[in-house]
Amino acid sequence: MPNRLATEASPYLLQHADNPVEWYPWGQEALDKARRESKPILLSIGYSACHWCHVMAHECFEDAEVAAAMNRLFVNIKVDREERPDLDQIYQSAHQLLTQRGGGWPLTVFLTPDQTPFFAGTYFPKTPRHQLPGFIDLMENIARAWHERRGEVLAQNEAVRDALARQQPAPGAQQALNDAPFADAVRDLAQAFDPVWGGFSRAPKFPRPGELFFLLRQANPGKGAAQAGNAQARDMALFSLRKMASGGVVDQLGGGFCRYSVDEQWAIPHFEKMLYDNGPLLHLYADAWALTGEALFKDTAEGIVAWLLREMRAPDGGFYSALDADSEGHEGKFYVWTPDAARALLSAEEYAVAALVYGFDAPPNFENARWNPILARSLNAVAAELELDDAAAAELLDSARAKLFAAREARVRPGRDDKQLTSWNALMIGGLAHAGRVMGRPDWVETAHAAIDFLHAKLWRDGRLLASYKHGAARLNAYLDDYAFLLDALLETMQAGYREADMAWARELADALLAHFEDPDAGGFFFTSHDHETLITRPKPGYDNATPSGNGVAAFALQRLGHLLGETRYLDASARCLRLFQTPLSQQPIGYPTLLAVLDEALLPPRAILLRGPAAALREWSAVLNPKLGAGDMLLALPNGLDLPAALAKPEADRPTAWVCSGMACQAPQTDLAAVSAALPVTA
Repeated sequence: MPNRLATEASPYLLQHADNPVEWYPWGQEALDKARRESKPILLSIGYSACHWCHVMAHECFEDAEVAAAMNRLFVNIKVDREERPDLDQIYQSAHQLLTQRGGGWPLTVFLTPDQTPFFAGTYFPKTPRHQLPGFIDLMENIARAWHERRGEVLAQNEAVRDALARQQPAPGAQQALNDAPFADAVRDLAQAFDPVWGGFSRAPKFPRPGELFFLLRQANPGKGAAQAGNAQARDMALFSLRKMASGGVVDQLGGGFCRYSVDEQWAIPHFEKMLYDNGPLLHLYADAWALTGEALFKDTAEGIVAWLLREMRAPDGGFYSALDADSEGHEGKFYVWTPDAARALLSAEEYAVAALVYGFDAPPNFENARWNPILARSLNAVAAELELDDAAAAELLDSARAKLFAAREARVRPGRDDKQLTSWNALMIGGLAHAGRVMGRPDWVETAHAAIDFLHAKLWRDGRLLASYKHGAARLNAYLDDYAFLLDALLETMQAGYREADMAWARELADALLAHFEDPDAGGFFFTSHDHETLITRPKPGYDNATPSGNGVAAFALQRLGHLLGETRYLDASARCLRLFQTPLSQQPIGYPTLLAVLDEALLPPRAILLRGPAAALREWSAVLNPKLGAGDMLLALPNGLDLPAALAKPEADRPTAWVCSGMACQAPQTDLAAVSAALPVTA
C-alpha cells in the first residue's frame, strides 16, 4: 500500500511512496503526531539522484523488518533536500555538531518531538558493516535512550540549540575595509593546490566554482585597475579547469559535469549530474576561453550547453534539476564502456584514435573491468603517434564520438528529477547569459531569456517567488537563494541582451530581498523569509558550499544594481551584509569567495560601460568589447527607443556612443570603438 508520500510532487519522495515505512512528508500532521504521542522523529533527508540514498533505501527502507522497527519506534519523515534546503542546512549543521565531522546524503537524524536533533548520521546498513552499526540495533538503542535517559537527551538538546544559535554571525567591531583578504585567500589556495591534477583538495574532489571564480577575478580584475592581474591565481585556476575538463568528471561523449570525482585525477565521478554545478561551470569555462582562446575550454562550454538543451530543458523553457547516478540498479552503467564494445561500433581507424584519446588502451579505471572515458592524451599527441595529420585525426575522433554517443543513447537511461527549482534555474540562466555574451552565442542568450520568462510566468505570484515547479504547479515559499540567484542572473542577462521587463523585475526582487529577508539591525539576510515556518534556528549563511552563499550573492547583486541605478538602499543593505561577515572573511577568506567579490567591488566600484545607439551597431560593438571585459566590468548595450531608469538614460545617438562609468561618475562619451576597446585589455 502506498504511504503518505504518494501524493507528493517531489520525485525523491515519490521514490519512497511504496516503501513499507509509514513515511510522512515534513508538515504539521507528522509534527503534531510526534508531540501528541511523545515519540521521537526519524528524519531522513536525501535527493533523487543520490547513489547512497538509493543504497540505503534498498537495504533498509524497502525491507519489511527494518520498516516494522521504524514504524514501531518513530514518526518517520522523509525530506527532499532540494525542495527544503532550509531543513537540510539546519540538520547538516546539527550533524556536524553532534558527530564532529561533515555530513552528506542520505542524512539520518533523530529528533525529539520539538524538532531538536539528538543523534545524527548519514548512511546506515541493515546489518553491521563498514564499521557502521546495523540500522535496527541503532534504532532500538536510540529509542531506549529517549525512554530511559530522557533527562540527558533534553539537556543535550539545550546545548545543541545554544550551539546552533552561536553559529550565527554577529557584527564585530567596525574596522575599515581593506584588500588583505585577497592575498590571504590566494596564499591559502596555493597551499591547498594540487600541482599535478589541479583542484584544492585530495579525493574526493569537487569542482568548487566559487574558488575558481575568485582566482579568475584576481587574474583579470577589470575596472580599469592599474595593477596587473595575479599570475599565480590565473595559473591555478586555468590548470584546474584544464584537468577537470580532461577527466571523467565531465561526460566526454555527451557533455556536462557530474557532481564530483571520487579520485584525485578527476577520472571517476559519482555519476549524478546536477543543474546547479553546470551553470557556474559554464560561466567559468567561457571566461577561461576568453582569457586563453584554448579549444578545450570552448569545447567544454559547448558540451555543457549541448547536454542542457538535449536532456534538461523543459518544454516551458525552464530546466530540470538532475540526472540520477544509477541506471538498471548500477551506478554509472549508462556511461561506461569495455574496449570490445567500443571497438565493435567503430572502424579500425576510428578506434585507433578513440582508444588513445579516451584511455581505452590503459587498464580499466572503473569497477567490473569498465572504462569511463577521459581525455588521456591530447588529439595532437595521438595524431603524431599514429602518423596522422591533425585534421584527419580530428575527423576520426568526431566520427567515433558520434557513433559511441548514438549507441549509448539506446541504453537504459538514468532517471531524471523533473522538478524545476527557481534557484538552480537562476544559476543556469546566469551561466548561459554570460557564456552567450562572452562567446558570441546569441542563441544561448535567447535560451536564458526564455527561462526567465518561464520563472516570471509560473513562479512569481503577488510580488513573491515560489521555490519549485512540477507538472504545472508551483509550490513552496522561496528562500534567500531563489531571490538572490535570480537577481544576479537578471543582472548578467541584461548585459547579454537588455530588456526593460528584466530591469523592472530586478528592482522588484531587490525590494523583496530587503523587505522579506534582510536583518536591517545586525545586517545580512536570513535564509528563510520573515513569514516562513518557524524552525529550531534561522541561519544567515555566508559560507560558500557547492552553491554560492545566498548572503554573498545577495550583497553582490544589490551592490551592482545599486551602482547602476544610484539606489542607496541597495548599496546600504550590501554594506551591512559585508560588515556582518567582515570578521570571518578576514579570518578564513577562502571559505567566502562570493563575499570576497563583494569586498572587491566595495573597495573599488565596478566599471560600467553604457552603450547607446542603433541596435545593430551596438551588437557589433558588444561583440568586440565583451571578450575584453574583466570580472569587475559590466557592459549594457541600450538601443535607442528604450524606456530606461534615470541613471541609465544616457542620450540616444545616431551612432554608437560609450560612457565608461565607475560608481555614478562617468567619463566623457566616446564614439571611437578602437579607443574604448584599447581601454579594456584582458590581462595576459
